[in-house]
Amino acid sequence: MVALLSAFALVFVVELPDKTLVATLILTTRYRALPVFVGVVAAFAVQVVIAAAFGGVLTLLPDRVVAGVVALLFGIGAFLLLREGFSQDGPEDGPKETAATTSFARIALTSFGVLFAAEWGDASQIATAGLTARYGEPVFVAIGAFLALVTVAGIAVLVGRKIADKIRPKLVQRVAGVVFAGFAVFAVYQAVTL
Repeated sequence: MVALLSAFALVFVVELPDKTLVATLILTTRYRALPVFVGVVAAFAVQVVIAAAFGGVLTLLPDRVVAGVVALLFGIGAFLLLREGFSQDGPEDGPKETAATTSFARIALTSFGVLFAAEWGDASQIATAGLTARYGEPVFVAIGAFLALVTVAGIAVLVGRKIADKIRPKLVQRVAGVVFAGFAVFAVYQAVTL
């Protein structure tokens, strides 16, 4: 039980101000909340299982490679968001209508991909691996980390739904694109300085 509580507390504190919250919030302002949440939770489940199963091995992955892949994925996301956010092809409500007609599976897969990439080699995954190595209780550490990540995602989805109804979709896309570009630049910086 100590392993579960330790994992929950540590991962929650690490993830609350992290890109996980921001990415989930941005996805929720763009798409329907339920498929975003399902995709995000699935990504967390896979990441937590990987971290708990391999324990301290994840810390041996080449940091530059991980940071480079994360930079590339966030860069692609930034490009796509900014391209759509600055497009002149329709009214401000156009992206909202497109998001409403996007399938559940596509939204869930998009959310899964974004968060899976964002979490790979992230502090929470490394913390989960480290706590697994320390306590030798991979199941309890995994449950605690997973519950913390789901709690953070739930907060982001609730906040994202409130924001989505109050601001223009094009503005959300532009801001999201800039945020994703910032994450990409930071990941490139990490890849270069590691």
